[in-house]
Amino acid sequence: MRTTTGKIAVTATVLAAALGGGLAQASAPAAAAPDGGPMPSSCRPANHLARITPDASSSGHSHYRVTLTAARGYAPCLLAGSPVDVRFYHHGVPRKLPAGGYGPQHTPVVFGPGRPVHFDIQVPNYLPSVPADEATFTLRAPGGDIPGESAASGRLRVSEGTVVGPVRPGA
Repeated sequence: MRTTTGKIAVTATVLAAALGGGLAQASAPAAAAPDGGPMPSSCRPANHLARITPDASSSGHSHYRVTLTAARGYAPCLLAGSPVDVRFYHHGVPRKLPAGGYGPQHTPVVFGPGRPVHFDIQVPNYLPSVPADEATFTLRAPGGDIPGESAASGRLRVSEGTVVGPVRPGA
């Protein structure tokens, strides 16, 4: 474990130097608020908004983009990999369709005010699908899962075989 923690600290230090400021770890805010106290991390579920929108389709799949944004006043943080524990709902009723992950799972991405991130929901379009209007998920940092459940709203359709891509920079 000491090796992993060391790698995270080095990655955070390098990214912080590149940003010209401190990054907050998801579990421990680091930057200072105007009152001198620590700024809360953008990675905490209560501190960001998420929206689902249709994206360009690919051969055999429909795609939906989940964009996360954080308002000013929250500290930047690091995310990595695909969200886990993804659940879909339609008018508050759970859709019992599991979602797997795909793509690189260890690439750190800076998230915070002015630095939105997104991930892809890929749904096979050759299988029967059902409507959904909300997704809940747990974000991941380079060192593990971030406590709490994030939620995104927006219309989509899901089916067996749905997978979720890694968090990437940009809206």
